[in-house]
Amino acid sequence: MKLKPYPKYMPSGLEWLGDLPAHWKIVPLKHVLVDMESGTSVNAIDVPASSGEFGVLKTSCVYGGEFIAAENKAVVPEEFDRVSCPLRRGTLIVSRMNTPELVGAAGLVRRAEAGLFLPDRLWQVSFHDAEPAFAHYWTQTAAYRVQVEMACSGTSSSMQNLSQGQFRSFAFPRPSVAEQVAIAAYLDRETAKIDTLIAKQEKLIELLQEKRQAVISHAVMKGLDPMVPMKPSGVAWLGDVPEHWEVGPIKRFFSFLDGKRVPLSAEERGVRAGDYPYYGASGIIDSVDDYIFDEDLVLVSEDGANLLARSTPIAFVARGKYWVNNHAHVLKPVDEHLTYWSERIEAENLVPFVSGSAQPKLTIQALANILIAVPPSANERQEIEAYILSESAKIGTLIAKAQQAIALQKEHRTALISAAVTGKIDVRGMVDQESYEEKAA
Repeated sequence: MKLKPYPKYMPSGLEWLGDLPAHWKIVPLKHVLVDMESGTSVNAIDVPASSGEFGVLKTSCVYGGEFIAAENKAVVPEEFDRVSCPLRRGTLIVSRMNTPELVGAAGLVRRAEAGLFLPDRLWQVSFHDAEPAFAHYWTQTAAYRVQVEMACSGTSSSMQNLSQGQFRSFAFPRPSVAEQVAIAAYLDRETAKIDTLIAKQEKLIELLQEKRQAVISHAVMKGLDPMVPMKPSGVAWLGDVPEHWEVGPIKRFFSFLDGKRVPLSAEERGVRAGDYPYYGASGIIDSVDDYIFDEDLVLVSEDGANLLARSTPIAFVARGKYWVNNHAHVLKPVDEHLTYWSERIEAENLVPFVSGSAQPKLTIQALANILIAVPPSANERQEIEAYILSESAKIGTLIAKAQQAIALQKEHRTALISAAVTGKIDVRGMVDQESYEEKAA
């Protein structure tokens, strides 16, 4: 059904908002606010609170525009008496301090879990004469973001602040509460449909990526000839391999370039830190042992904490220039056609090869002696590489189409929310009248 505009409009007086339905009002946000609360920063560990524990929300709980209760940290028992501002249902959680893209990000609390509290960098906003879900959708519009950007101008380029006074002064389009509820109900229904379509495409991409990895794994472990004689590799995870292939340690087929890393001074790191992607244990350049490579390499995390927590990739193939610190091993194939054996290392579960308990490490000796199977002929290696490239291209085309579909659905979602919340379309007849008026009462 094609959605129609309202029968009559009036100028809002704001260039970035345009015309509004004639019966709507535009008011400062403070006119529909009951309270804006913030919590306390307390010591916590970076794991979610369990049942019976207190948790303090992370600012990431609203990064995606939706409130995610699981984004919290367990408060240490010694700090239980310092927590404040418990989470309440029907409120809007707003990030008051963040990067330019994320300051002002907001999420609606549809269900308040007991034991969760706010830190000082988040607000909990409650309303009167406004439907919280409508206000939440409003925070996802360009009309809201432009006000955030104007309010935060002049602050740090990397970390910006939004004051309560600025937030309260934002221009808020206000139809009746019953109409706000109707708009929110319509958007709940329609965005759920869009989100389902997006989820299906995301699942398709996941399956295609798994298929690509399966193509690579089979090709570099079994070869391309299904009739070739096989032999036991003697390695559990390899199983049977082509009879003529060589089974040997990684160090036979890859060079270890750890010793070629050249330390950079603190001054050099500060100047060049943003030039290239970074790979290391912490995710930031904060060590004197930072280096740069400009070759196609396999980067393997040496840091046991990352291996066991999976907070960063264990291994990945780096093409181009990367910063690398001393928490990563650097491998380079001795034969250019062994690139996809590199990806097999990337997919392998390396945790069993970690040693140590207090500070677990993947030593260079352990990594170098992991067994792999490789065809001795350069021609066969090249044939396998060509096959993988061909199959990957086909899969890549399907992934690109799915990604394009997701982008279009997200654009449609954003446009629909903006059109409904700013009165460019009339959705009042699209939901059950009695139902939403009862909810608004």
